[in-house]
Amino acid sequence: MRTVYVNAGPMAHLSGKGPLKGHSMFDVDAYVSAKGMGLVVIDDSIESISPSEELISEYGRPDVQQSPGSETQVISLNGNAVIPGLVDGHTHLLWAGDRSRELSWRHGGKSYKEISQMGGGIQDTVRSTASASDEHLLKLGYSRMRAALRTGTTHLEVKSGYGLTTDSEMRLMDIASKLKSMEHLPSMDLTWLGAHDTPPGMNTDEYVEQILSEQLPQIVEQGHARSADIFCEPGWFSTEHSEDILKSARESGLELRMHIDEFVDGGGGDLAAELGVTTADHAFHSNMDSRKKMNTAKVNTGFLPGTPYALGTQWPDFNRMIEEQFTWSIATDFNPNCKMLSLPFMGSLLSQRCSVHPLASLVAATRNPAETTPHSSGKAHGRLEPGAVANFNVIDGPYWEAWCLQPSHTPFVSTCISGNLIHH
Repeated sequence: MRTVYVNAGPMAHLSGKGPLKGHSMFDVDAYVSAKGMGLVVIDDSIESISPSEELISEYGRPDVQQSPGSETQVISLNGNAVIPGLVDGHTHLLWAGDRSRELSWRHGGKSYKEISQMGGGIQDTVRSTASASDEHLLKLGYSRMRAALRTGTTHLEVKSGYGLTTDSEMRLMDIASKLKSMEHLPSMDLTWLGAHDTPPGMNTDEYVEQILSEQLPQIVEQGHARSADIFCEPGWFSTEHSEDILKSARESGLELRMHIDEFVDGGGGDLAAELGVTTADHAFHSNMDSRKKMNTAKVNTGFLPGTPYALGTQWPDFNRMIEEQFTWSIATDFNPNCKMLSLPFMGSLLSQRCSVHPLASLVAATRNPAETTPHSSGKAHGRLEPGAVANFNVIDGPYWEAWCLQPSHTPFVSTCISGNLIHH
């Protein structure tokens, strides 16, 4: 089936290979087409991008009834701006329970570590998730993915991490795999995060040994996870433990990701650079020398602006990352403490609170994270170009900048996901 979209407003295509960095992240002349372009989509891919007049001349007008049996449909975008499908490169999608009470504890001066010691934190979610049925977790995951789709997300990286035993981590990966096979939802890239915390009754040395000898081999044999991740943070997993687990994961064929330096500079940035991981996320407190090492090693820095927003802490200097020409992206970090799945809201935090150019914020939510979390088809995504997956968002208005100016609701009238147009 061929679908021809014409009469687009300005199109932020962001085409080209590799991540964007430096001032190229907000080069409007290079990465935004003037109004009047159109796209030809065949099945799940973009065949071409051309001026609307040429497409109308070849395929017909959108207001003309197509002949019966025609394999071509022509649709007008009515002058609305178009951007790529958004790519959420860091989510904790599957968990049950409610940790809302922790907000009062934080306002009472309790730290993240102290809340964990009080029975909150990751362990609270682990207990709730263990008591939830597979069906309930599947329904939760489905509703969350639909919510992400409504705000323009067409692809998510999804982690386990709220199991902390071999069986429960494999269970979460199984449920995520079932979600991955469902139609008309964002595509998914699965990550095993067994090293998210140490389960009760074990010390960290014991749990790391269990991970290496039992959990990791069975996760690899299961075959759902493409990557491994670890919470490398003082008080959770040391750089030494992290190195052991990540090296073993790489030897087992998994790609590597990391949580680093969320609360303090714990040396995670140096380890990320040494290992050359795909992306090192959070990184709020990484020192500049570590950031330079990561950039030299081609490690993406994955910032999660919703987390400091939820915890009431300060954001990193995103514009310094641009000036230093570092590679970086943003993601929601959806989790029990940061219940946000809207990348337009993350873009709003950057552009309306941190003075980041709206095109740079868009690059950080599309083309750049797509480099760290590939589409399962093997085709390009996070950008609009011939051969890429037909994932794009139609903005409710004529200006592409509106993508990050409506944080309270979706800025999109429709989202095309793998060639299927879904109206919001």
